[in-house]
Amino acid sequence: MKVVQPSFTPEPAKPRRNADLALRLWSSLVLIPVSLLGAWWGGPAAYALAAIVAAIVFAEWATIVGRSPSIWPSNAETALGTAFVVLAALLAGLYGVVIGLCVMIAGALVALALSRSFWLALGSLYAGLLGVSLAALRADPAYGLTAIVVLLVVVWGTDSIAYFAGRGIGGPKLWPRVSPKKTWSGSIGGLIGGVALALIAPVLLGVPVGWKLVALLVGLSLVSQIGDLVESALKRLFDKKDSSTIIPGHGGMMDRVDGLIFAGAAAMLVGWAHAGPAEIGRGMLLW
Repeated sequence: MKVVQPSFTPEPAKPRRNADLALRLWSSLVLIPVSLLGAWWGGPAAYALAAIVAAIVFAEWATIVGRSPSIWPSNAETALGTAFVVLAALLAGLYGVVIGLCVMIAGALVALALSRSFWLALGSLYAGLLGVSLAALRADPAYGLTAIVVLLVVVWGTDSIAYFAGRGIGGPKLWPRVSPKKTWSGSIGGLIGGVALALIAPVLLGVPVGWKLVALLVGLSLVSQIGDLVESALKRLFDKKDSSTIIPGHGGMMDRVDGLIFAGAAAMLVGWAHAGPAEIGRGMLLW
C-alpha cells in the first residue's frame, strides 16, 4: 500500500528585524555621544567634525550618481569636491557663514567644470550645506551649543519616533513610489514626538519657549522628513539601496543625516534672517 506524504511548504524566513534594530541601536550609541561631544567642545573641533561628516556625505553622493567607484576620492573632481566641502565648513565656523557659503558655491562650480556633471555639482552643494550650517550655528558664542542640541534632538527624535510609529501602527503609505516603507502614521508620530522631545532641550538649557519657537520646531521636523524623502528619491533614481555601508544598521552617512541636511540649512537661514550672520544660534532660538 502506497503511503501518500502530506505536502508541506516551508514558511519563508522572517526578516531579521530584531537584528537590524539591534545594529541601529548600537550604531546610535556610538554616533550620538560623538556628535554631542563635538557640539559641546565647540571651536575648531566642532567645525572639523561637521567638515568630516559633510565630506563623507559628498563622497557617498559621488558613488550614488556614478562619479566614483567608492567613497574614497578616486579622481580630481571628487578629490577637489571633498576639499572644498571640508574647507567651506571650517571657514564658516572660523570666519563666518558668508565666507563658508562662497567657498561652497566655488566648490560646486569647480566640480561642474571638471566633471561636466550637474549631479556632482549638486552633491557639492548638498554636502556643503550640511557642514556650513552646522558650523555656522555652533559658531554663535552665546547660543551655538543650545541651537545645535535643539536641532539634533528634533531631527533625531523625528526620525526615531517615525521609525517605531511606522512599524508599530502601520497604515497607508506616505509616498510608496519613493519610499515604500514610510507611512503616514510614522510621519505624524515623528512630527509630534520629535517636536515634543525638542521642547525639552531649551527648557533644560534655560531658553524661553514661545509659540514661535514651537512653530519653528514643527517646521524643522517637517523639513527633516522632506530631506529623508529627497534622499530616498535620489537613491531610487540611481537604483541604489544605501548610500554606503559604513554605519551598521543604517547604511551610509547620508542615510543617517539626510534629514539633518535640510533641517540644518533651514535653521541657519531662519537664524540668519532673524539675528544676522554673527548670531545665527540666537536668531534660531530667541523670539
